[in-house]
Amino acid sequence: MRSAGVGLVAGALLSACAVGPDYQRPKIESPVEWRIDYPKAAEVANTQWWQQLGDPVLNQLIETALRENLDLQAAAARVDQFLGALTTTRAQFFPQFGYAGEASRNRASQVGPTPLSPGTNTNYSLYQANLNASWEIDLFGRVRRQSEAVQAQVYASEQGRRGVILSLVTSVANSYVTLRALDRELDIARSTARNYADTKQLFQLRFAGGVVSEVELSQIESQYQTALAAIPSLEQQISAQENLIAVLLGRNPGAIPRGKSIDELIPPTIPAGLPSELLERRPDLLQAEQILVAANANIGVAKSLYFPSISVTGLLGSLSTAAGDFLTGPSRTWTVAAGLAGPIFTFGAISGQVRTAEAAQQEAMFFYRSTILNAFRETNDALVGSQKKREEADAQARRVKALREYARLSRLRFDNGTASYIEVLYAENELFGAELVAVSTLAERYTQLINVYKAMGGGWVDLSDPMAASKKEGK
Repeated sequence: MRSAGVGLVAGALLSACAVGPDYQRPKIESPVEWRIDYPKAAEVANTQWWQQLGDPVLNQLIETALRENLDLQAAAARVDQFLGALTTTRAQFFPQFGYAGEASRNRASQVGPTPLSPGTNTNYSLYQANLNASWEIDLFGRVRRQSEAVQAQVYASEQGRRGVILSLVTSVANSYVTLRALDRELDIARSTARNYADTKQLFQLRFAGGVVSEVELSQIESQYQTALAAIPSLEQQISAQENLIAVLLGRNPGAIPRGKSIDELIPPTIPAGLPSELLERRPDLLQAEQILVAANANIGVAKSLYFPSISVTGLLGSLSTAAGDFLTGPSRTWTVAAGLAGPIFTFGAISGQVRTAEAAQQEAMFFYRSTILNAFRETNDALVGSQKKREEADAQARRVKALREYARLSRLRFDNGTASYIEVLYAENELFGAELVAVSTLAERYTQLINVYKAMGGGWVDLSDPMAASKKEGK
């Protein structure tokens, strides 16, 4: 009991000797509230929010991306790298044991510093084997600070992996919404082109009968070609968007399955949260803080170089020139030693390392603060954007409805001979453009809603984690 008590006291003293500053989270002045307030819906921040969109195909795409995405697998491999480094660093807390053995045939010099007696055989064999042990006593906390730094790097890499999950899920959802918007725009362009083609055919008959002029025929031809020209561009954008989603899924470029149309998707509920909560759940903020923790610990690692290192070594073995005497009592050899080494004059070598570590800590702190400010900005932008895009989408939908009625009435006036085709041409062109803009605005509204989940983070990242880990566990 007495020995155990002494050991505990010694351990406590050694722990207190770790040089360098202990980490303290910087004081952050966070906004009291967001610039825009939504009804409280905190529970949806911790659900797989993309399922609220109501599209099983999108759900399957996201699950596939979490299993197969190569960036996510690379991020998981980075975590394993730091875990390996942590194991290596922590091993320095314990004695290191090893062994060595050698058998050799040698010839001694007859004219060396120690002359051989006449008739002595200059050729001899040498057999040796030993077990060795060494232990560096971490008196001033160098290894403890190294372990603290690497542990923080492990946490940072894990938060980096969670950040990849966050970006991956939102990227797949945004890309799918964009794809469905382009599909809808292509449908509009093709439908409009078919309508214009029917009108063109009718005008050709009227022109042959002398009812309409060549000017009006040219106008409808121009209108028809405008609609046709929009189709190849949209098809190219759809192909590029499919290729983007395929890469996110960890696949070669190719076709992507479709589910519900963009008009059938259900807007997800906006999650609630206070600005201060971002510090506890956004992966990039947690990662930036752990980078700061590691940089802070590295100051202690650098300062420990000012102090001596104390080591204990031991060797137990056998040394013999005859195989028959090897491993016998007379051939036994052993060594026990304690070493002390430290700097006297380094001409700034250590102080330079300390200065570098302190500057790195300052850089990490400013990066942490900057990351927080950007997180607040992104969240405010997404919240404001989600509301304003909803208002814009509603206005665009009303505009399309009004233009559709305008085009119908203009066509009716033209058929009754009370208006020229220029009025019809203008109304239908306006309607075509407005329909495309309305779909694009609707897609932007969904994008802003998705960006709110990305900006706020939340427990849904942890819920997605098991799906991301399943492939690795299956290997």
